[in-house]
Amino acid sequence: MTISQDKVVAIHYTVTDTTGNQLDSSSGGEPLVFLFGHGALIPGLEQALIGKHAGEKFTSQIAAADAYGERHDQLVQAVPKSMFEGMDVAVGMRFRASGPDGREQPVIIIDVTDEEVVVDGNHPLAGIELSFDVEVVLVRDATAEELAHGHVHGLDGHAGH
Repeated sequence: MTISQDKVVAIHYTVTDTTGNQLDSSSGGEPLVFLFGHGALIPGLEQALIGKHAGEKFTSQIAAADAYGERHDQLVQAVPKSMFEGMDVAVGMRFRASGPDGREQPVIIIDVTDEEVVVDGNHPLAGIELSFDVEVVLVRDATAEELAHGHVHGLDGHAGH
């Protein structure tokens, strides 16, 4: 059975950047299990998986635009420190902030001065080409309930809620 829309897929993966730094891996743990074609993966990895089958191993280079997007300088903003009244803010802290369109977006603090806090709304991996080493562990039909819910209920399709 090959990977296509609405199949349940389980993969083991290791993702690295262009200099070989490991960013994430399922190795030694549970595989990543998802309903294919429902936005669970970055677009480039989803495209690379189409037509693969259980037992297949491959490596895929994914351009930043097909991974977490390009970096956008306008998502880096300095805001008055007074907006964080009573909070002990520090570089690396993450929280949700209202964007210019009123929607919430995750941001990370990248600098703190006496007057300002600089936040970055880019995904931490934005602008980075990624390399995925993938092993397809399982491909199966989704159950009617999984399709109705839009997500997987475990490797066998019977995990409880």
